Amino acid sequence: MNPQPRRSPHTAPGEPHPAPSPLRFGYGTNGLADLRLDDALCLLADLGYDGVGLTLDHMHLDPLAPDLAARTRQVARRLDALGLGVTVETGARYVLDPRRKHGPSLLDPDPDDRARRVDLLIRAVRVAADLGAHAVHCFSGTLPDGTDEDTAWKRLAEALAPVLDAADTAGVPLAVEPEPGHLLATLADFHHLRRALGDPENLGLTLDIGHCQCLEPLPPADCVRAAAPWLRHVQIEDMRRGVHDHLPFGDGEIDFPPVLAALAAVGYRGLTVVELPRHSHAGPHHAIRSLPFLRDAERLAATAPPAPSGSTPAAPLPGRPSVTPEGSSTP
Repeated sequence: MNPQPRRSPHTAPGEPHPAPSPLRFGYGTNGLADLRLDDALCLLADLGYDGVGLTLDHMHLDPLAPDLAARTRQVARRLDALGLGVTVETGARYVLDPRRKHGPSLLDPDPDDRARRVDLLIRAVRVAADLGAHAVHCFSGTLPDGTDEDTAWKRLAEALAPVLDAADTAGVPLAVEPEPGHLLATLADFHHLRRALGDPENLGLTLDIGHCQCLEPLPPADCVRAAAPWLRHVQIEDMRRGVHDHLPFGDGEIDFPPVLAALAAVGYRGLTVVELPRHSHAGPHHAIRSLPFLRDAERLAATAPPAPSGSTPAAPLPGRPSVTPEGSSTP
């Protein structure tokens, strides 16, 4: 149903490069949590979105419900009828534990608790395959108290191995998100995990543009270029340097046309999903205003001359950013 991400087509020497294809924009259901899922999907289709970032959660498509397979088939038919692409996201706050936000994680000291998170991710892979999703998003979790980093990295690699096997069988890429405050917080951390796992082909990257602004040493557009070979899913919102706070467009510091130009230039064909999980109280309002903002930025990107890569890198931050209770998978 949905096209898989692909790299830019090759051209012979001297031939003109094909014009970048339009980007495909979506909106995350974690920012529409007060709407029924069908109402949210209809809203996004009516507004002209290309797809949806579907967070598996109790109020929408509950990954622990006994009728999950039947509900998934129903959602698949609805997405197809509405012409919406989909990415499956797994950042629901309390879907596994009503007392621990995003718990348990892949780093939990209790192996049975880690297994619960692994089971959730394998369920997400199966749902993604049945929906025709172009990727499954996940994250590492925060470093537990009393756990050293070497042990945590070992747990993460071991926990993801069966998930990657399931993703390989299903033909759906797993897209790990660097998340401020987590063990895997940066692009460098993603590459650490990738090398530890032997560079599996179906291990991809979720790049959150706001997180790039928050703590990466490179500007967001350069992060896109650096991440291109592994890019399977993109989340987008505004943000300020050093503060992990997902903001509506225009409320932060990001210059979006260069970011969208970079996404188009590297041949990214997955969804670019608006990520405003703490704005569900005004979700329809932000969904209405976000798409015109992104399309306007895309048009500006298409008419502006390309900026030289790495020309104005931001200075690295001293240590971690302030961790606020924002985003799909913050503690």
